[in-house]
Amino acid sequence: MRLLIAEDDRALALFLSRGLEADGHRVRLVHDGAAAERAFLEDMPDLTILDLNLPVKDGEQVLRAVRSVDDNLPILILTARQEMETRIRCLDHGADDLMTKPFSLHELRARCRALLRRSRDTRLRLKIGCIELDRLDHSVCCDGQFVSLTNKEFSLLEYLMLNRGKCASRVELLDAVWNLDPAQTTNIVDVYINYLRRKLHDPAPGRFIRTVRGQGYLVGSNSETPGLGIAVQVQASHPLVLSAPVVVQ
Repeated sequence: MRLLIAEDDRALALFLSRGLEADGHRVRLVHDGAAAERAFLEDMPDLTILDLNLPVKDGEQVLRAVRSVDDNLPILILTARQEMETRIRCLDHGADDLMTKPFSLHELRARCRALLRRSRDTRLRLKIGCIELDRLDHSVCCDGQFVSLTNKEFSLLEYLMLNRGKCASRVELLDAVWNLDPAQTTNIVDVYINYLRRKLHDPAPGRFIRTVRGQGYLVGSNSETPGLGIAVQVQASHPLVLSAPVVVQ
């Protein structure tokens, strides 16, 4: 999932980022209110963690501004303010939850999971052909069998499935998945595409992950993507029960 953290305490922001990235989320950090508004409009994140004491623009102003754009994407407020009036005001202006500092990282992660579960975003579970990806539980199912992926493999597959039917360039994938400067010379995208293809039993040139020569990679739509017709023998890194596999003709 794509998370936005707006926190002016850089040490705390980094601490939060590392904790949430460990859950497999992609995190964008900003440190003032104006940057928070811009980042929200650019990314439309699945969850925003918003501090109130932000420079340039106060967190309450940011909350009102982003709620005028979108009513549904969950927002968790972090604040050191203890006044009941502030908390009531934030909830009235559209915050979904509020935590006061100091707080437990374990509790914050649990609250994030709860907010994402309640989110009305219909793209929490992605399904193309025989591949099913659960963005919240960080799991992948292929032909009814769990596929164990690393965080980067999952993020790469998630990005391709979210942008189904659109060719993603290597530069775009470097930025979105690895946060790397596209000017860096690396073949990491191709290496990880090969990892995914091997785990999904989709050898190059791929029926599920397709190579667009000279441009990048794409995953087709449901109507364009056939079942892979295989049973993948894997161990689930996150055991959970998914819905029954879909039979694709």
